[in-house]
Amino acid sequence: MEIADILRRHGAAWRAAQAGHVSLDQLKVMSAIETCRTAALGGHVEACEGCRHTRVAYNSCRNRHCPKCQGAAAREWLAARAADLLPVGYFHVVFTVPAEIADIAFTNKAPVYDLLFRAASETMLTIAADPRHLGARIGITAVLHTWGSALTHHPHV
Repeated sequence: MEIADILRRHGAAWRAAQAGHVSLDQLKVMSAIETCRTAALGGHVEACEGCRHTRVAYNSCRNRHCPKCQGAAAREWLAARAADLLPVGYFHVVFTVPAEIADIAFTNKAPVYDLLFRAASETMLTIAADPRHLGARIGITAVLHTWGSALTHHPHV
C-alpha cells in the first residue's frame, strides 16, 4: 500500500469533504501523486533484445512532494546533511503558530513565515545565550513545513 493508492481510493471523497480548505497547490500535489507512474502520464515500452521480454514503464510526475519520485533525492539530501554535522549533541525544536495565525498565513505566506522564522531563531539564540541555560552562541538549521501529518495547513518551523 502506497500513498498513491490511498489517494486514488479516497482522494476524491476527501477533497469533497475539505472543499474550500485545501489550497490549489495541495490539490496539484495530490493529483500529481495520484497519476504518477500511471497511463495518465504516458510511458514507454522497455524491451530486452536477448529474450524479447517487454514491459511498460509509465512516466513519473516528478513532483517534489511525491514519495516515489523524490524518495532517492530525499535520502541523498539527508545523507549530505548528516555529513555536515559536527560531533556534538543536537536537539529538535518545533515552533508553530495558533490556528488563527495559520489562517492568516494561508493568504499572507511571506510576511507570516518571515515572522515565524525570526521569532524562532531569536528565541533559540536568546535562551541558549543565557548562562542559566547554555551560555553559548548556537547554530540553527530551520526548515519550514506548511502541512501537518494530517495533510492540513499547519505551518511550523
